[in-house]
Amino acid sequence: MILSLDHVVINSHFALDDSANLFRTLGFTLTPKGYHSLGSVNHLIMFSDHYLELIGLPDQGEPLRRELLDSPPGIDGLVLASNHPEETEQALTLAGFNLQPVQHFSREVISGTQKGEARFTTLRLAPGSFSAGRIYFCQHHTPEWVWRDEWLQPGSIQALTIVARDVATTQSAYARLGTLDLLHVISYSEWQDKYGALLPLADDRDSRFASVTVAGRDVVPVMAAANRLGLPLDYKAGTLRVAIPALTLVLEFNHV
Repeated sequence: MILSLDHVVINSHFALDDSANLFRTLGFTLTPKGYHSLGSVNHLIMFSDHYLELIGLPDQGEPLRRELLDSPPGIDGLVLASNHPEETEQALTLAGFNLQPVQHFSREVISGTQKGEARFTTLRLAPGSFSAGRIYFCQHHTPEWVWRDEWLQPGSIQALTIVARDVATTQSAYARLGTLDLLHVISYSEWQDKYGALLPLADDRDSRFASVTVAGRDVVPVMAAANRLGLPLDYKAGTLRVAIPALTLVLEFNHV
């Protein structure tokens, strides 16, 4: 399959408000807090045809999404687009993947004076299919309630970096899903050479999602905001890297 990015998920557990405030300070526009019928809460950072999702759990109430509690804070989900879940299911089954039952859910959306419902169907790979985190496919039944003009902003997700003990095996595993150019797999030693001064990572997992690269944004105000927040950063040859230790991730910005 030729794969298309739908969104990347950053899990905050019970600290979603803190994550939202941090990303706002870094200059991102966030959607209002949404409440899924599954029991999770979120904010989205919307680009033209994909997005970053900041997801968390409510302080009180049930149900709580066990899959979010079972994942560590940070980048824990790669979500790919699917307009035809049945065909996607067939292709994944033929490729040898184990799948969970198709899931349908929704959340209310308030945009200005309008109110609507965003509805989704997801096809999820079985837990543990990829050690870096959750992989699933998403069909948007109501994209008009997700991609709203008031929330769109400059930039795009250019790369998602995976750190792995065995780079070749990890690359081969993702290739079984299909072709997705934005995935970059590097070793733990390569991570230490490139990012270790900002965010050292222990070699305690077979693989992990570790960095998101965003292109097309002005890095100057981002750098100023990161300095105000006291976040580790470096700037070289037009590329700004900002570590967010609380979420064990690095945001990388390529200059406009």
